[in-house]
Amino acid sequence: MPTIPRSTSALLVLAFFLGTSGCGANGGVDAKAWARSVCGALTPWRTEITSLTTKAQQQLSTAKTAEQTKTNVVALLAGAEQSSEKARQGVTAAGVPDVDHGTEIAKQFEVSLEKARDAYGHAKAAVAGLPTKSAKTFYADVKSTFDKLGDEYAKSALDVGNVGSKDLQQAFDEVPECK
Repeated sequence: MPTIPRSTSALLVLAFFLGTSGCGANGGVDAKAWARSVCGALTPWRTEITSLTTKAQQQLSTAKTAEQTKTNVVALLAGAEQSSEKARQGVTAAGVPDVDHGTEIAKQFEVSLEKARDAYGHAKAAVAGLPTKSAKTFYADVKSTFDKLGDEYAKSALDVGNVGSKDLQQAFDEVPECK
């Protein structure tokens, strides 16, 4: 991956703070390198989320008590929250793609992962705060929490099939890390 000269980095930061995010990155990261880095951050995250979802379903069906379920679900949600933050950090570290509206596109990816992280965090806090005295009420509240999580998560959806830049879309379609 090409390194960005300090003068270019300073100009990018200045451009960002001056509100010129609609312009091209002018010296940002090559589109293919950016797509490779982003997919390198998203692939393990998606795998982890799928794994955690499967574990949650298994644990919900085999837990003996509401308290045991609560402990397991809170741990799983914490894992999803941490995994989402790690993916967000990876996307942020990818920099800004050198395409039209590159700053906006990079920010869109970062914000999407922030929303996913926050959705898991909200669900984790909600489940952690649920009383387990009445198992029936607890499980109904967990279901409501997961319904809300699903809604929040859907609002965070990343669509690498439509990134808003022809050059970047081509990069996502071509790099092996994104397939």
